Amino acid sequence: MQPKDTTHNESYKGFSNRACPFFPCHQGVRREFNCLFCYCPLIAYECPGPYRLYTDRNGLVRKDCSDCRLPHDGYAASWSFIQKWLKRPRIWSGRAQHQPYATARRRDP
Repeated sequence: MQPKDTTHNESYKGFSNRACPFFPCHQGVRREFNCLFCYCPLIAYECPGPYRLYTDRNGLVRKDCSDCRLPHDGYAASWSFIQKWLKRPRIWSGRAQHQPYATARRRDP
């Protein structure tokens, strides 16, 4: 097996599970739908994706990432996105976002 940095086969970067009863779980994905990050590894970390807060039945504040498409929009793009944000992870503060990065970028010219 070749290390990921030397292989030309990039199939490890994603897949689509069309047999999943929840597929597609996020609307608005423009490229191939990536199911690799079905449970986003950034859920416990600060991230640029849009999320809302909710309080679970145990009183814990949690992220609702239903509107986030970043880890699902294209195999190569979502792989790169997750790898970039996991290089320097910051534990999530438990607070709401002031302005999601993804929304702010769309407004830039």
